[in-house]
Amino acid sequence: MPKLIIDTIEIDAPAGTLILEAARSAGIMIPHFCYHPALGNAGACRVCAVKILEGPIKGIQMSCMTPVQEGMVVSTTDDDAVAMRRHVIEWLMINHPHDCPVCDEGGECLLQDYTIAAGHGIRRYQGKKRTHTNQYLGEHIQHEMNRCIQCYRCVRFYQDFAGGTDLGVMGRAAMVYYGRFCEGKLESPFSGNLPDLCPTGVYTDKSARFRARYWDYDMAPSVCPHCSLGCATIPAARYRELLKIMARRNDAVNGWFLCDKGRFAEHGVNSPERPRTPLLDGRETSWEEALAALAARIGEFREVHGSGALAVVGSARLALEGNLHAALFAEFLAAGALCYFVDQEEAAATTAAVSLLTRDTAVSTAEVEHADCIAIIQCDLREEGPMMLLAVRQAQRRGAEIFLVGADCPQEQAESVSLATTRVPSLADISIAGYTNPVVICAPSSSGTEEFAEAVRSGAKPVFLLSGPNAFAAALLTREHRAVSLAEAIGSGKIRGIVAFEADIPEELLSGISLLAIADRFPSEAMKKSAVFLPTTAWVEMDGTFINNEGRAQRFRKVMNPGLPIKGLDPALHPPRVHRKDAPGGEPRPAWRIIAELAERLGAERVAEPLSGRWEFLRNLDPEGEGQRIL
Repeated sequence: MPKLIIDTIEIDAPAGTLILEAARSAGIMIPHFCYHPALGNAGACRVCAVKILEGPIKGIQMSCMTPVQEGMVVSTTDDDAVAMRRHVIEWLMINHPHDCPVCDEGGECLLQDYTIAAGHGIRRYQGKKRTHTNQYLGEHIQHEMNRCIQCYRCVRFYQDFAGGTDLGVMGRAAMVYYGRFCEGKLESPFSGNLPDLCPTGVYTDKSARFRARYWDYDMAPSVCPHCSLGCATIPAARYRELLKIMARRNDAVNGWFLCDKGRFAEHGVNSPERPRTPLLDGRETSWEEALAALAARIGEFREVHGSGALAVVGSARLALEGNLHAALFAEFLAAGALCYFVDQEEAAATTAAVSLLTRDTAVSTAEVEHADCIAIIQCDLREEGPMMLLAVRQAQRRGAEIFLVGADCPQEQAESVSLATTRVPSLADISIAGYTNPVVICAPSSSGTEEFAEAVRSGAKPVFLLSGPNAFAAALLTREHRAVSLAEAIGSGKIRGIVAFEADIPEELLSGISLLAIADRFPSEAMKKSAVFLPTTAWVEMDGTFINNEGRAQRFRKVMNPGLPIKGLDPALHPPRVHRKDAPGGEPRPAWRIIAELAERLGAERVAEPLSGRWEFLRNLDPEGEGQRIL
């Protein structure tokens, strides 16, 4: 392992480590634009200059392009290196529009930081600036090409890393242009990473355009709720409004990036249609009256029909804390059914899939990148887990063979990331045993179960794309508590009452139900038919836990308080202009707390901590860490 000195600090670094990386490991930050840990080096920006005083090579060198060598003595503060970086920053600023006051990147712009750090206070260049015409890149990404410093990050990610083909670099010399040949919506399902990657303000997020500076945001570590992969995110909110969602680094799951579904999908947090007030027989009421009425009606229902006629329902999108309390609530009431899935086939398939996963066979999204054979069975990763598709792309860049299995596995998903694939009719047509690290990706299904099990016996590791952010926990609790699907419970003819928490219940299952109580944050037909409706918080309005498709528990923190957003509020919905201590529309509560309060009213012991018993170890799980597998 080479030993070197950087700014008087002795460092041992593995062979092949770049000086920039070695310096950062010792807490020495060298300015850089083009280098990115996930993309590697390019040597395009020339702002990471250092001076090598001793060693096999000497003089001014680019730290992102120079591997460490034995005996090197490197200075980042040498006058020549500092002057080089200062001059590079100055020529990068020659054509920059200096529009920091109106740039959404202000406050998180590397060019801004480095310009100030280099001591530039007066512009010496008095000539005419180069200008470009911006392009329309879709409803999510704003293009401001005049701010570009030609670092190539956007193209290296979009084309090389993500396999996109509709954005690239054009022109030459001083007229280099990054964009599309013809303006239009960006086609890559990962285009939203461009604002995160761009070190200036060429690409910015339209969803928060002109809304706030970085220091204005309310932020906290969170987990994406839009599929089962559990990607790490940073939601940004202001004035009770969720403005945008950014990727958060988690090397065990999503790395540095996030898919457009997780970043831009409709989350309903700010929606004016979102129910925010308890309803009793269709009219707005207080929490006290709603909970008291529900407790009374459950008591009356049990007297008439018995506890065995009541079903308590959780879901795959309900946080672990809520699902655990649903089980305790059903046990306390001696309910006739505890349900975590509505559909019987989905419940059976998901439970069977989770039972196949062990500590040795479970594969993370990051580990998929190192597979040498990947079979995608009867599913579309663009819809069911886009970041898994990006992981497959990285595996192929490392030499893996990719197979699409079955007619229902669309070719378009491969084309969206420029994957070269082989289509086969079944898993039996792949020589799984001939590979060192094969992976099979599928959605749980009752069809092809034996064929899939044979592939696992041959050495393939299974990756399941489940139906929600907490589907793994729902399946685990289904098995532990011998829960059944709601369809099966109602089909038995015994169920006459339903108390559901964040579950999507179809209308056809509601016939013959005499007591229906719903707790959710989304409007639905079931909500309209419920006797009591209780509004729940979104994931960004509470602390909680999701367990992803590989069995990795991850904590997420509260970002914002619930309440009606200030901007864009319909005048007809404007709250009364009176002094109050709580925010208008701030009534929603976490589902687990609703269950605990309801159980307490019915005679159960008070619960102060949602994670207890065998789940207590998750209380202190670091929300900024990689999470912990529970297998």
